[in-house]
Amino acid sequence: MTDIIDYQVFGDDLQMVEIGLDPGEGVRAEVGTMAYMEDGIEMQTSTGSGIFSGLKRMVTGESFFITTFLNSGGAKSHVAFAAPYPGKIIPLDLNQVGGKFLCQKDAFLCAAQGIEIEVAFSKKLGAGIFGGEGFILQRLEGDGLAFVHAGGTIIEKNLAQGESLRVDTGCLVAFAPSVDYDIQFIGGFTNALFGGEGLFLAHLKGPGQVYLQSLPFSRLADRILAAARFQQIGEKKGFAGLGGDILGDIISGG
Repeated sequence: MTDIIDYQVFGDDLQMVEIGLDPGEGVRAEVGTMAYMEDGIEMQTSTGSGIFSGLKRMVTGESFFITTFLNSGGAKSHVAFAAPYPGKIIPLDLNQVGGKFLCQKDAFLCAAQGIEIEVAFSKKLGAGIFGGEGFILQRLEGDGLAFVHAGGTIIEKNLAQGESLRVDTGCLVAFAPSVDYDIQFIGGFTNALFGGEGLFLAHLKGPGQVYLQSLPFSRLADRILAAARFQQIGEKKGFAGLGGDILGDIISGG
């Protein structure tokens, strides 16, 4: 039987989803995403569908464990999960999308207890080697609600039969399994060296629903790192200039 859970999303750019659980209901989440939980809710950490599933997640950089938050009390209780960086939380009702959806490996936030979270590798060799952020996908399968997180602004597209779209691999958040997914080389020596958009793009072909994000976490991290390096260089130059001024004053007797 499907768990019908209710929820409320708080915030604008740094969002959090609060989920209401009736007695006996549960929700599964990645380790470290829980913000708070009320009385009656217990945590049960496991590998999910088995040790092999946990090992596959660990190999791809994910947590070995999945945590289930179960309401073992006698009254309705709430648990909340926070987004890891600025963006939006997307609710996916798997009952309305055929019981299955694919998402970026870092996009999954939480899901109803009956939903399985598995690592799904791209079947195409080119996608597996060159896909960047997009070559490892998670498959959400089952009945009920799942929540994924997207960085920046969310763009939802519904591709018609045969309609195609080329996307930066990091900007792809989630898509229906009916969408054909492949990786294409941009082409051209100048594009490859100086294009600044990466060597490969995800090629999506409909029909099906697609969610995109304007600010992938990798792009956000690169900009923060670049800003930090620039600040360090400026501080070193400033210190050197200050030291030179002090030394000049000593020599001149100032």
